[in-house]
Amino acid sequence: MAYDDIFAKTKTELIDGKIVMMSPRPRISHNRVCTAISREFSSYLKGKPYEAFSDGVDVFLDEKNRFIPDVMIVCNRDIIHDDGIYGAPDLVVEVLSPTTVRFDRGKKKDAYEKAGVKEYWIVDTFSRFVEVYLLNENGRFELDNIYYYYDREEKAKINALPENSKDKVEIYDEIKISLYDDLVINLDDIFERIH
Repeated sequence: MAYDDIFAKTKTELIDGKIVMMSPRPRISHNRVCTAISREFSSYLKGKPYEAFSDGVDVFLDEKNRFIPDVMIVCNRDIIHDDGIYGAPDLVVEVLSPTTVRFDRGKKKDAYEKAGVKEYWIVDTFSRFVEVYLLNENGRFELDNIYYYYDREEKAKINALPENSKDKVEIYDEIKISLYDDLVINLDDIFERIH
């Protein structure tokens, strides 16, 4: 098989000008989380002029960066083309895998920031949390919050702790999307089938 044939049949990304092979097969938990987030976004956006896309759609940020985010929202319909998105989506979700974590937290995050993505999520299915970064007025990503998922039993244990306990943490059950006044995603809907 010719070298070019391999790249034609294999999912790749262009990261800082270098071709990077993507993970061949994501874990079931990765797929479940991507599907859940995409479903929530798509349900909210039904009938609106914005669109949610899930894994498999190329995003051409610039000549050195072509990514395939796990989920995204695009508000500017002018950047949507038949072969991909040409420009910055408004919200991007990357679900971590062992082979992508350094890119998702490093060069890809930097490229999304530079391109002007307004909201960036990093989702960890192993530890069950979502990091939400918002683009500030200086054009830099700023950590808004880390949303940890706790099941009913874990919540009960945390809530039973005395208020002054060092192990008492604030529980956030929902993520408020910065792009819309009324879009809130419940963590149960994201992680309900992740154990």
